[in-house]
Amino acid sequence: MAAPGARISWVAPTEVVDLFAGAGGLSLGLQMAGLVPVAAIEYDADACTTYRRHHPHAKVFEQDAATVDYGSLRGQVAVVAGGPPCQPFSVGGKRLAADDPRNGVPQFVRAVNEIRPAAFVMENVGGLAHSTKREYFGSLVEQLCAAGYEVSWRVLQAACFGVPQNRSRLFLIGMRGRTFAWPAPALGPGTTGPFRASGSVVSAVPIGEPNLSGVTYARRPSLRPSPYHGHLYNGGGRPIDLAKPAPTLLASMGGNKTPWVDAEGVAPAYHAHLLAGGAPRSGSVPGARRITVAEAALLQSFPVGHLFAGTRSSQYRQVGNAVPPLLGAVIGEALVRQLSGLSGRKAGY
Repeated sequence: MAAPGARISWVAPTEVVDLFAGAGGLSLGLQMAGLVPVAAIEYDADACTTYRRHHPHAKVFEQDAATVDYGSLRGQVAVVAGGPPCQPFSVGGKRLAADDPRNGVPQFVRAVNEIRPAAFVMENVGGLAHSTKREYFGSLVEQLCAAGYEVSWRVLQAACFGVPQNRSRLFLIGMRGRTFAWPAPALGPGTTGPFRASGSVVSAVPIGEPNLSGVTYARRPSLRPSPYHGHLYNGGGRPIDLAKPAPTLLASMGGNKTPWVDAEGVAPAYHAHLLAGGAPRSGSVPGARRITVAEAALLQSFPVGHLFAGTRSSQYRQVGNAVPPLLGAVIGEALVRQLSGLSGRKAGY
């Protein structure tokens, strides 16, 4: 039974509002699945410019989500989507959760309560469900259940769904009237196909404007079992094994924090040299080059030629903060099928 005043639809609704939309990776994925982004909330000016460029028909609110009144969207939006800032929960940060001023989760919950969509999709880092934050996470789930949703969550590996990058992200999805049925991994262990290699989109030949930050040997190398891990080179950017998915792209990319392509196959040979007791080398790494913004975007599964606004560092940040569109599309396709099933049962929202 629909709630009093709820809109009744016999046709699957498609409208999406994207909170903390960034450059629009999640919106793009949901759009690929047949949903229609009609509004986005994002305070970063460059990200808003990028979003408008690729979603010209959506209304973009260039402001803090805490200042938005969602009342006008009540009953007009099928899906509330978004990825609240993840720094409060990231394993790379202090993980202050509710005590972190950057925590956007309460604003996402407020939007769901005020808009009352047929479904919501929230994306975040897996650390949100970490044992140290389980009490906070449990409270979040309880709030969304109390709002009338069947809520479930899962940490998904983007590489399992065709993204040429290892990127684990938590998705929290709620629907009115049914529990979301999660899509099964398409690639990797237990499936019929291998992960998509980073070399399928990146090669020794650069794409886009070059990143001129150099790659040099670290003075004090720290070995790991893999040639592509550890600290063997300057900066935080690791070499990419083109035969495998790329490592997780971070929002801090830029300069020597940018992953790099080992065009001359130096990494495996140098790793073997160090394992055999060889002395650390110095100077520039032959053939090494940092990936460009365009290549980072391809590794995130953005379409070829997708443009980002702002400075180089801003562009890298937008790419690193994005939900891989291809992963968003997989979620969106499952959501569209299930919303269609609900519409025939007079799903109200």
